[in-house]
Formats: sequence, C-alpha cells, structure tokens
Amino acid sequence: MAYRLLDLYSCAGGAAAGYARAGFEVYGVDKDDQPRYPFPFHQGDALAVLRALRAGFRVAFLGRDGRRAVLGLDDFDAIHASPPCQSFSRTRTLHSQEHPDLVEPTRDALRRTGLPYVIENVVGAPLQDPLRLCGTEFGMQAPDVDGVMLKLVRHRLFESNIPLRGNGGCRHDRGVVTASVYGEGGGWTPAHRDNPERKGGYIPHTRVVQALLGIDWMTKHEMSQVVPPVMAEHIGRQIIDHLRRTA
Repeated sequence: MAYRLLDLYSCAGGAAAGYARAGFEVYGVDKDDQPRYPFPFHQGDALAVLRALRAGFRVAFLGRDGRRAVLGLDDFDAIHASPPCQSFSRTRTLHSQEHPDLVEPTRDALRRTGLPYVIENVVGAPLQDPLRLCGTEFGMQAPDVDGVMLKLVRHRLFESNIPLRGNGGCRHDRGVVTASVYGEGGGWTPAHRDNPERKGGYIPHTRVVQALLGIDWMTKHEMSQVVPPVMAEHIGRQIIDHLRRTA
C-alpha cells in the first residue's frame, strides 16, 4: 500500500526526498515556486492550504511529468511541516527580523486534522518535547576536494503526535573536520579550511556539500537550510510503521 504525505513549507524538497525513500508518495506546498522540487507541487501559502483542506476543499498538485492530481485531506495519511526557521536560527542576525513565528498556528492546524504529523525546525524553536537528530548519527561524511574527510553536524528538531526515536545520538569526532553549510558560501578552498586564523565555519565546494547531504538537485543556498533526506527517511519509516500498526 502506498501512503501519501503532505509536505508543508516544502522548499526545494530535502525532507520530501527522505520521506519518498521511506515509502511515501509526497506532495509539496510552498509559497514560493520551487522549480527543483522533485515531486508533485502546489504553490501557495502552506497554512492557508492546510486550513482549506480541513474545510473540505481539494487542492491541485502538478507533477514534474505534467500530470495533475487533485487531492483532499482524506487522501493523505500523514503531514510534515517545516515552518520558516529564521526567527529561531543562531544566524538570525544575518536575516531581517520580520520573519513571523508560524510554529504555533501550524501546530494548531495540524492537530485539527487528526493525522500523524511532524513539525521540523532548528534548535531554539519552540517545539514541544521534540526529538533532536544530528548529522553525525547518520554518518554524514564526505571527502573534500583534496580527499580530507569532512563531517556535517547539522542538528534538527522534530515534534510529533506519535512516538519517535533517534538513531543513537550525536557521534561527534574531533578528529574529523566539520563542514558548514549556510548562505551561498562561494570561493572556499582547502587553504581556507586549514588556515589556523580562520574564523567561523568552513564551507566546502558545492559538490562536496551535495555529497555530505545526499542531495544533487539543489543550489548551495537551498541546501543551507534543508532537512537532510536521511533524517526524514528515518522519521518516515517510523510513521509508516505507526500507520501499519494502527490500520
């Protein structure tokens, strides 16, 4: 049986790819056009779309192959939501302070659906009893352009109305260089990485970032905020197990 998942605030589809690998048919919603989103997509305000679905309306999703699917809330088995995180990010000083806090209204709307849901956000976001996942739990490592091994830490929080478990907790290794992924980060080389006077994180070449994240369809800017697919796959398998047990 194929389960369907609604991916709200989808961005370019990092979480979506993980849920698809777990076994879901994924349908994305985002207020901005996402030309690289790999699954059927609807451009619109995520919270407004969710409220419309709850009210009984149906929504059209356009696939990469040009096919159109019109779905209602009863066509979905679970929902993932990644409300904008800039208000809670440690790098919020780099952003405008005008970002709204959409976590609470999103949570309220999700609860009213009666479906299993997951809210994802950064450390510092006001999630309720969230699971924290770390990139090191999943061996997110890749060689730099000169062969030096890099790791990606990337912590993310996951709140859900079903029980979720981690993958063993952080496995930080001080012997492996930590790569950073934020903004555009162009022009970095191993010379920057090895400079003892370097301040801040080291952002490797785009193809190295893609290897670290397990993503090959996004720009570096899109990858700077993405949910690593391996994390969403881990969560998605648990949701499918829950759906099967409660069928």
